[in-house]
Amino acid sequence: MNMATKDKTVPQAKGPTDQELIRELAKLLDETNLTEIEIERGGLRLRVARGREVTQIVGAGVPVPAASAQPAAAAAPAAPADPSKHPGVVTSPMVGTAYMGPAPGARPFVEVGSKVAAGDTLLIVEAMKTMNQIPAPRGGTVTKILIEDGQPVEFGEPLVIIE
Repeated sequence: MNMATKDKTVPQAKGPTDQELIRELAKLLDETNLTEIEIERGGLRLRVARGREVTQIVGAGVPVPAASAQPAAAAAPAAPADPSKHPGVVTSPMVGTAYMGPAPGARPFVEVGSKVAAGDTLLIVEAMKTMNQIPAPRGGTVTKILIEDGQPVEFGEPLVIIE
């Protein structure tokens, strides 16, 4: 769940590393169970996200790393390449829940190694009780499936890689 806000209850940043503002936004994340908050005010843009260690101050500020509940050493080893940068990545066109097959327990539309043609259904993203088929943008072989069946997905999140 995401939230963009220009709410006047969030204190105005006093300097490029106003930790009080960051703490207040992090507290708001906890209270509302949101995954990310972004505000913009007077040339200052601040984004705080949970679980991704992302906090940015753009414009008048300097990037500040987020305080994370997980130590950096405990983070999973970095993948050799960012899947979102891969030329064959298929991203989610919407926020919703991804399903690999047409029904619970049904065979998935694709598996790693599946050959697909442009327009073939790769998976379904349910958004607002509507099942949206996600088509292959081009033909090729599915080399990676980056999500699990029934997983919530964000707009632009990498789903599948086709080579």
